[in-house]
Amino acid sequence: MEYRYLGRTGLKVSEICLGSMQFGWTCGEDEAHQVLNAAHQAGVNFLDTANIYSVWVKGNPGGVAESIIGSWMKKYHIDRYQVVIATKVRGRMGSGPNDEGLSRLHILQAVEDSLRRLGTDFIDLYQTHWYDANTEIDETLVAMDDLVKQGKVRYIGCSNYPAWRLMQSLWASDRLRLVRYDSLQPHYNLVHRAEFERELAEVCRAYGLGVIPYSPLAGGFLTGKYRPDQTPDSVRAGRMARHFTPQNWTLLDKMEAIGANHGDKSISQIALAWLLSDPLITSPIIGPHSLEQLADNLGAADLRLAPEEKKELDEASAWETK
Repeated sequence: MEYRYLGRTGLKVSEICLGSMQFGWTCGEDEAHQVLNAAHQAGVNFLDTANIYSVWVKGNPGGVAESIIGSWMKKYHIDRYQVVIATKVRGRMGSGPNDEGLSRLHILQAVEDSLRRLGTDFIDLYQTHWYDANTEIDETLVAMDDLVKQGKVRYIGCSNYPAWRLMQSLWASDRLRLVRYDSLQPHYNLVHRAEFERELAEVCRAYGLGVIPYSPLAGGFLTGKYRPDQTPDSVRAGRMARHFTPQNWTLLDKMEAIGANHGDKSISQIALAWLLSDPLITSPIIGPHSLEQLADNLGAADLRLAPEEKKELDEASAWETK
């Protein structure tokens, strides 16, 4: 397992980050603990969660994924300083008017709740989950700066920010001499490239932000289980239909062939390797809900594509021609 600096910081994180969106949803606590243990033993030191995981599930109040991570650390006596925990704030966590957003009031309440659920005194990377158009950037950043000064947060990052909002935030941090975003968590994979590559990639490159993409397997499409003559009967199948194009079927064929040249690596491992072979990418976030899926994902660790292989996939998935 390779460890990489998160952007311009001195923080080293594993090249693969374990996401927890499935915890408390498709993955119960006991199985989540098994996944966490296996990932930890394999050298994964970077965990990503959010306070709203998995509030969309009936009967789930949110915060469940954070609680599962906290119970895992306590049950297995995990050395807190050997784990880098990233969580997020922004989403609705209650019925009150101030139970969501990026106001100072909501951030200061949300961080205390996350710390309690995680069973820790500090959060390594505290991320704004998506931007809040109704709250001034300065207010959000002053609150984040206070948390860093108090020692409750080590670094801050953002997720799902458009380039203009990210730039405004970086400028505000510089102008006000406040802590700044050191990472971006974008939606980025081989079949969803334009959103990140159009402008965000250059902002991250120019300002030294770490990049930790989510959905690196496009919700399962880049595992190869969806093919022109093979569509699993699942809830996700309908959402996957947008990827069912001649270009993407050709892309999967090329990924399969490249995998064969690397000792029968799976299509999903090649999808992760495509990201890991880009020096701009810090750590793609995987979201396994079983040990089998985790083992497959971890098979991408240390896997790098040859320049001509990456170029072939770049051309096969080029968004400029769409």
